[in-house]
Amino acid sequence: MTNNHRAEHRITVRAPARTVYGLIADVEAWPRVFPPTVHVDVLERAAGEERIRIWATANDAVKTWTSRRVLDPGGLRVGFRQEVSQPPVAAMGGAWTIEPLSDTASLVRLTHDFRAVDDDPEGIEWITRAVDRNSEAELEALRRAAERTPGAGEDGLSFEFDDGVEVAGDPADVYDFLYDARQWQERLPHVNRVELEEGTPNLQLLEMDTLTPNGAVHTTKSVRVCFPSDTIVYKQLRTPALMTVHNGRWRIAKSPSGCTVTSTHTVVLNRDAVVPVLGEGATVGDARTFVRDALGRNSTATMLLAKEYAERAARER
Repeated sequence: MTNNHRAEHRITVRAPARTVYGLIADVEAWPRVFPPTVHVDVLERAAGEERIRIWATANDAVKTWTSRRVLDPGGLRVGFRQEVSQPPVAAMGGAWTIEPLSDTASLVRLTHDFRAVDDDPEGIEWITRAVDRNSEAELEALRRAAERTPGAGEDGLSFEFDDGVEVAGDPADVYDFLYDARQWQERLPHVNRVELEEGTPNLQLLEMDTLTPNGAVHTTKSVRVCFPSDTIVYKQLRTPALMTVHNGRWRIAKSPSGCTVTSTHTVVLNRDAVVPVLGEGATVGDARTFVRDALGRNSTATMLLAKEYAERAARER
């Protein structure tokens, strides 16, 4: 006989219930809002229901699964059930439920029910630990996002930007350059150490040291989800002090001359780090400029070297 296990986590949020519900319902924004979520693809969408594939960290591992969600805006509830789980999970479901406490406060309950493969005790312990860890991280992140005023992005902490490079070469060569990060230590001047794990094909854990123009070293750790042969999305698990969130995407699209490669960065700044990092009198605007310049400079340098690599390969064919 298989055993169902249950867990419930809750948090009080100083924000209207509708605001909180909106953040939970907008699953495509989850990589920006929730620390464990790396990437989400919406596979199907109908009235009040959607089918999604999600990539997320769990106990320092990266897992992917497919879920069906039922959205009930009237009842302020989002139910979910995994269709395709990953071991040690045999089955998983639950719900987000928001209860208005007042016009400006809400109680959020996140419930889970799950089974482990073969009712294995170690599997049960692993899942319980992952559910506890992720639920607490997600609820705290939800609270911060909902309580941010006057709204996500409007306070200047959250922003997104693109840089692009045109390449007279094969899109597959550009993709290979970006995918094979093991070579970056030799290929990219601003990278001086790389460690890459790929236990599951196209799912990478990348740790690297990058150099700033003033010679300082930043260590970053990222999860990368690779979609051959046109897209790589990533999320930094360890960010520099100025950012609480840094997500990115490399996109390669065919063009008349060969292809266009675009780098997209999505950032949420850490307001408390602005003055300690940039100095007395620094503002959020200064931090936006600093981060945009630093990230754009490194990603553009990477794309220009990918361009050189692909165009050289095209000449040699």
